[in-house]
Amino acid sequence: MTDSTIFENKKIAFQTLGCKLNFAETSALGRQLKEIGFEKCKANEEADVVIINTCSVTDTADKKGRQMIHRMVKKYPKAYVVVTGCYAQLKPEEIANIEGVDLVLGANEKVVLTDFLNNIEKKQHGEYHVVRIAQIRNFRPECSADDRTRHFLKVQDGCDYYCTYCTIPFARGRSRNASIAKTIKVAEKAIADGAKEIVLTGVNTGDFGRSTGETFFELIQALDKLEGEVRYRISSIEPNLLTDEIIDFVASSRHFAPHFHIPLQSGSDELLKLMHRRYDTALFATKIARIKEVMPNAFIGVDVMVGVRGETLELFEECKVFIESLPISQLHVFTYSERAGTKALGIEPIVPMNERRRRNEILQQVSDAKLKAFYDSQIGKEAIVLWEDSKKGDCMHGFTENYVKVETKYDKNKVNTFEKLKIEI
Repeated sequence: MTDSTIFENKKIAFQTLGCKLNFAETSALGRQLKEIGFEKCKANEEADVVIINTCSVTDTADKKGRQMIHRMVKKYPKAYVVVTGCYAQLKPEEIANIEGVDLVLGANEKVVLTDFLNNIEKKQHGEYHVVRIAQIRNFRPECSADDRTRHFLKVQDGCDYYCTYCTIPFARGRSRNASIAKTIKVAEKAIADGAKEIVLTGVNTGDFGRSTGETFFELIQALDKLEGEVRYRISSIEPNLLTDEIIDFVASSRHFAPHFHIPLQSGSDELLKLMHRRYDTALFATKIARIKEVMPNAFIGVDVMVGVRGETLELFEECKVFIESLPISQLHVFTYSERAGTKALGIEPIVPMNERRRRNEILQQVSDAKLKAFYDSQIGKEAIVLWEDSKKGDCMHGFTENYVKVETKYDKNKVNTFEKLKIEI
């Protein structure tokens, strides 16, 4: 029978792990639950329902997911605990066996979470509902706010690439999106609600349009036409999908920031082939050069993975030399971890874990040097800063259009406003 007492106060607690896409989806779930009377519980309140949105990009992500579940079960022992996200899609039975978990929802089911909560029965722990990922075709654009300033607009989900090291296609399904018209409406609502910065997110963002016969280029053109004091950032885009017309458009657009995040994964062509990536180092270098040609002050972040199977010391050194040659701003360095069901498990040789960590540290040092050089190059230049609603001591911070972090004395009247200034040390 339905145990309505667990929803007596309709208080809900959220925990989100992983990518910006997860945060956008959690925000959308929060709005759905608000419509049926739920309120986010405060720090000193008891939650009736706990929702944990998980990640599964690495074994470490799975471990963090389990730790978070145990932590929330301990913190809210009387709450109805729901686990969703990529980890839930890939390993629902494993999660259902964790003591205290009541419901596990896959990628398809989490979008109708309210249906489950409206018809809840407090059964034995471990009930789970997961549709085979191949059957998932639904998508709706969503926008979240991490504070009053930055919003994340989910424009795409899923991936058709099936890189040998990655489980995301199995967790997120095929590439899909809503129409430009529907996506624009969500952006318009965010701008009307006060969004000053909107980050376009997706699993394979540049693949937008696959399910509607449109293109990512057409999407950013439409977004740029919207009125309002707002700027956009492209969170991540595959180098083979980053066309010259996209780069040139960002350079001349009204609202798009000169900021790119581009996954490289390896600076070795041999490893890129083993990974089943859809570009080589020559194409990657060409894209970076094009950005710097039309936007000399653009910030360029790059994802790179170390310790993948097949990465000999010679290939790692080749990767390091290639990265050092690029005029990029920062690296996001990931240590490879084996994922069940991936083709990479058949690749040799295997890099020992301590060596993976050593290589990570080496590239972190390269990243630190790149970031310092980029920041130094911006000193004395004028920029437009969007001040954020965060206070550290007597200071507040914000980011320029090309992602330089600056600080000033805290002034609540500056929160969520743009200010033109000269960057100083």
